[in-house]
Amino acid sequence: MTTSGLALHDRLRFLLQRARGFDLGSVTGRARKTARVHGKSYPLVLADMLWSAARHRVGFNDYIEFDFAILTRSERATWVTSPLALELSKKFDDPAFVHHFHDKLEFNRLFDRFLGREWLDVENTDAEELREFAQRHPVLIGKEPVSKSGFGVSRYDTTGITNWEAFRAELISRGQVLVEERIVQHPELERIAPGTANTTRVTTFVKDDGTAEIINMAQKFGRGQVSDQGAFGGFYTTLHEDGRAMGMGYDIHGELYGTHPDTGVRIADFVLPDVDRVRELITEVALVVPQVRYVGWDIVATASGPVLVEGNWGAGVFENKPTATGIRHGHLPRYRAAMGW
Repeated sequence: MTTSGLALHDRLRFLLQRARGFDLGSVTGRARKTARVHGKSYPLVLADMLWSAARHRVGFNDYIEFDFAILTRSERATWVTSPLALELSKKFDDPAFVHHFHDKLEFNRLFDRFLGREWLDVENTDAEELREFAQRHPVLIGKEPVSKSGFGVSRYDTTGITNWEAFRAELISRGQVLVEERIVQHPELERIAPGTANTTRVTTFVKDDGTAEIINMAQKFGRGQVSDQGAFGGFYTTLHEDGRAMGMGYDIHGELYGTHPDTGVRIADFVLPDVDRVRELITEVALVVPQVRYVGWDIVATASGPVLVEGNWGAGVFENKPTATGIRHGHLPRYRAAMGW
C-alpha cells in the first residue's frame, strides 16, 4: 500500500476531539512551564502551541516533550507526533487483524514461541495448576488481558501463599487472568535500573515488498516498579540504529535524566545488549501478522537473548528530544522512506 498523504477526515476528527477535551488550565500550565524552561515569552508559546495543534497535528504533550519551542519550522517537520502516529496506525493497520494485539492472552497464544517465558490462562486452569506454576516461578506477573500504559499489571511474591483457591479467585476478581513468569533482564539493564523489566520499544513497518523494517528504537527505564511506563515514574531515551543512546533520558513531562535517579548510571552511555539479535527477533515477529503493518514492539534484553513482551498496533511515539540529545531532527524521514508517502 503506497500513499502520497494522509486522510483529511482523520485530521478533522483529531481537531474535533481536541476541541471536546480542551482543558484551558492544563494547556496554559504547559505553556508557562515550556516558556520558563526555554526562556521564551509565555503568550507567544501559548499561541504557538495552539496553532501547532490546530494546523500541524502536534499534541500539547508532544510540544513540550520534543522541545518544539526551540525548533524551526523545517526542523519540526521531521518529527513524528502523537496525532500523526495515530493516523498512520489507522491507515496501515487492517482493523480485521488488530484484535491479535488487543488481548494479551490472544497475543501470547499467537506469539508464544517468541516470549521466552511460561504463562498461564487462570480462568482455564484450576488452583492446583496455578500452585504448580508458582512453584516453578515464585514471583509472577499478573495481567489484565486488555489494558495499556502498564495499568492492570501486578507483581506477586507467592512464597507465602497457602490457599491457592483464594489466590486464584483474587486474580480473577481483579481481572488479572493472565499470569506470566517474571522476566529476568540482562545484567546491564539490571545495573542501570534494577527491579523492573526494562523494555526496549522497537517500531517496525511491513513494506510493500513484504519485508519488515525497523524505523525507530527507544529504551525505557523504570524505577523498580512492575512497569517502566511514565505513569510509574519511568522515562526513556531514543536509540541510534546500532543500539547506542542518543543522549540523556526524558519523560512525558519533559524532565531530563542525565543519570538514573536510583543508581547514578549515566543514561547517555547506554548501549542495547545484543542489538543484532534484537533485529533478528523483531523482523521475524513483524511478519507474523503482516496485515498490521505499523507496530511498536516491546522486548526485554536478557542474558540469553531478547524476549518479546507485547506488540502495540497503536505504536505511540518515542521521539528524539533535542535538549537531551543535541540532535535537531526527528524520525519522520525514516517513516516516510519505509511507508512510501
